[in-house]
Amino acid sequence: MMNAPLKIIKNRSDIGAGTRGSDLGIDALEIAAINKNSDFFNRHPFLDVETHNETIYNKVQNTTAKRIHFVAAQCERLKNSIVTTLQSDFFPLILSGDHSSALGSIAGIKTYAPSKKIGVIWIDAHADIHSPYSTPSGNIHGMPLGAALGQDHLDLKINDVSKETLSDWEQMKQMGGVCPMLRPEHLVYFGVRDTEPQEEAILERLKIKNYKVHEVRHRGIDLCVQEALTRLVDVDLIYLAFDVDALDCDLISKGTGTPVSKGFDPLEVIKLLQGFLASQKVVALELCEINPLLDEKGNRMAECAFEIVNSLFSSS
Repeated sequence: MMNAPLKIIKNRSDIGAGTRGSDLGIDALEIAAINKNSDFFNRHPFLDVETHNETIYNKVQNTTAKRIHFVAAQCERLKNSIVTTLQSDFFPLILSGDHSSALGSIAGIKTYAPSKKIGVIWIDAHADIHSPYSTPSGNIHGMPLGAALGQDHLDLKINDVSKETLSDWEQMKQMGGVCPMLRPEHLVYFGVRDTEPQEEAILERLKIKNYKVHEVRHRGIDLCVQEALTRLVDVDLIYLAFDVDALDCDLISKGTGTPVSKGFDPLEVIKLLQGFLASQKVVALELCEINPLLDEKGNRMAECAFEIVNSLFSSS
């Protein structure tokens, strides 16, 4: 798929996050490109996904899955954009606000290729594997993988969930036309280091591999990439997700909704992404959670993210 021409999907939704501002991340990326005298965003066709961002002003009554009805609708829109893009033989570079959109991306790939096994490489500081039953925050950007895996985590229940919320949650789990869309053994984490007790229990129960930052550095990026690809040897297609909070916020900036220290540096992320893209199994790459409103260093997080993206696709 990496031989396919690039199409940029701009998904400016941030209603799944607990903090406003990641809807501006795409514009911040484009400003970073302009300031680098790059024509990256002029070279490639793009698609703008309509958003539900105005719903942030609605009174939030659901504390276990905030704005889930609108997040589900947004994921459906993104799903349809992914399907159209893949059917047109483009490689989707998905630029999103918050990470709840990942469910739409995975569902889009599964809808496009229903008979194929999907693998997910998740480069992130967070596991994002909660359900409305297990979440302490109620923020949907902490749940996309829970939905993709079809997991309710009733054994870790801390919330009572309303019938309306459960209906939307079931819609999200079924979004790819089949539940589950993703198997636990086909999910590999890189850089997850900020988890709640419920998530730690989930990862242990489902036996999901997390390559922590210190392990990647100690064992070497190439070895860890090849080992991860070996874990996914029986999948047909890989979705690659990069949340910028995988980066070290002390080294780069705090320009993301949930910054975490002791993360990767940009060169490490570039090498990780290049390693997975070289497998020729990757059919989509998503970048998300840039929040320029929180950036104490101007536009540094977006500048760093653009440097990473541009290094991957500079020849395309």
